[in-house]
Amino acid sequence: ISLILGAGLYLNHLSDFWGPPQTVPASDPATTLNITRTFTASPELVFSAWTEPERLKRWWGAHEGFTTPIAEIDLRVGGSYRLGMKPPDQNVIYVVGGVYREIQPPTKLVYTWIWEPPLDAATMQPSGEHPPEMDNMAVPNETLVTVEFHAQGNSTELVLTHEYFADQPTRDEHNKGWNGTFDKLAKLIEAGEL
Repeated sequence: ISLILGAGLYLNHLSDFWGPPQTVPASDPATTLNITRTFTASPELVFSAWTEPERLKRWWGAHEGFTTPIAEIDLRVGGSYRLGMKPPDQNVIYVVGGVYREIQPPTKLVYTWIWEPPLDAATMQPSGEHPPEMDNMAVPNETLVTVEFHAQGNSTELVLTHEYFADQPTRDEHNKGWNGTFDKLAKLIEAGEL
C-alpha cells in the first residue's frame, strides 16, 4: 500500500511540475471537412491504395494531371509519411507530411497532416513558392485526418474526416483537393489499373 501511495504522490508532484493534463480541443464543425465516397473495390484494395507508396503515386494529387514524385510511408503507429504532388504546369512540389496515430488494416487510418515548404522540382530544395489557391488560406497548422473503409458488398464506402483547420477557406480548399484526388482514385479503380 505504501508503494501505491508513494507512486500517487509522485504522479501528483509531476502534475504540479508539468501542469494539468492537456486535452485535445474539441473539433469545430465549421472547420471540419467530411467526405463520403464509394469505390467499386474491396476495403483491402482501397486501404492498400492509401498505404503502399507505389499505389499512392498513381492517384494521389489534388487535380487531374498532378503527379506524385514523393510518396514515403512508414506504416506503423508513430511512423511518418510524406507525400508530394506536382502540378503539370509548374516546377514545384507541394509536400505534406505527418505521423500515423492509429492503423487498423483494412478499416481505419488516423494521421496528422501539415504542409511543408514547397520544393523546387529540379533541385528538391525549398522553392519559396506557394499555390495561388493558398493565398486565401491561413498559415498551415497541423490538422488531423481520419479515413474509414467500410465494406459495402463488392464496394468500399470511404469516410474521410479532416479536422482542426484554422478557418473555413482553408477547409474549403482542402475539400476541392480531396475530391479531385478521389476522382483520380475512382478512375483507376474503374479501369482496373490499381
